[in-house]
Amino acid sequence: MDHTTKPVKVFRGDYIESTHDVHIAVVSAKGNLLAYFGDANRLTFARSSMKPFQALPVVESGAMEMFGLTERELSLFCASHSGEPFHRQTVAEVLEKINLSVEDLQCGTHVPRDRESYHELIKSGGELTPSYSNCSGKHAGMLAGCVAQNYATRTYRELNHPYQQQIIDYIAEISGYSRERIATSVDGCGVPVHRIPLYHLALAFGRLAKPSDWKQGGDARQKALNRVSDAMTDYPDMVAGTRRFDTDLMKAYQGRIVAKGGAEGVHCFGDKKTGIGVALKVDDGNARATNVAAMHVLKALKIGNQAIYAELSDYSNAPVLNARDEKIGVIEPNFELTVVNSL
Repeated sequence: MDHTTKPVKVFRGDYIESTHDVHIAVVSAKGNLLAYFGDANRLTFARSSMKPFQALPVVESGAMEMFGLTERELSLFCASHSGEPFHRQTVAEVLEKINLSVEDLQCGTHVPRDRESYHELIKSGGELTPSYSNCSGKHAGMLAGCVAQNYATRTYRELNHPYQQQIIDYIAEISGYSRERIATSVDGCGVPVHRIPLYHLALAFGRLAKPSDWKQGGDARQKALNRVSDAMTDYPDMVAGTRRFDTDLMKAYQGRIVAKGGAEGVHCFGDKKTGIGVALKVDDGNARATNVAAMHVLKALKIGNQAIYAELSDYSNAPVLNARDEKIGVIEPNFELTVVNSL
């Protein structure tokens, strides 16, 4: 096998040590396949990339106004956050507003990405709670949507719960993928996760980025999509956190790009200017290739400029570091998109 032809190459020194296959779909909000690499229809569990759409019922149910929820909190509902203090505090504020507590979160818990917070917890003799989970914002949002609609909160994460069924309706409509074809399983945090083709996932992100290009969406749905998208780009720190790709990407593009990664090598973004949506999946699930591939697509589509690319250079050609924090290799893209249609 010729590893030099693989789309993402991992170098140790001057030598290829590993490679990753990727699949990419580039789709306009109007539904045109613009470009692709690999299998643009690869069936993919979107994982956390689906969070912006899982938050939509919070907006359309009136929960935002009912509980005085802020756009910053809405951004957290779309997050895979690092568990930094401001993330955890915002989760606590949401729960207080809806008269629930951290015990009502059913996302489980794990060591947060923010190691400083974890070290402080250990020093204080405290215990991990669900608020440290990267999905606690999403779960707090789901609870807010349930309380606003008088839905049961004890069973909110079950597939047959009306809130989860609402989410499937939203995904089907926005992605253009029929409801009966959406397969589901269970995500890492215990709620349903949805399997759709990359083309339809990219279409959904195009419509998230520029709802006005989706004429069939209707005014209310377009406004809800705009609200979620604007919340994410206005408060990118809430979506991921310090030194995280999604946060740094949205900051560098100053509101133009709305982005959300997912586990197992999934990354999606939409361009608010053009309505282009992109969905990519690293075939072996290794997330280290997603940022490199996403940046390569942005450059190929000529979205951005040299100043932005320079600001994000560590994500374009990601350094391989040793335990001494020395650069001893690099992760590089090695593919060209097949262009099908112009925008």
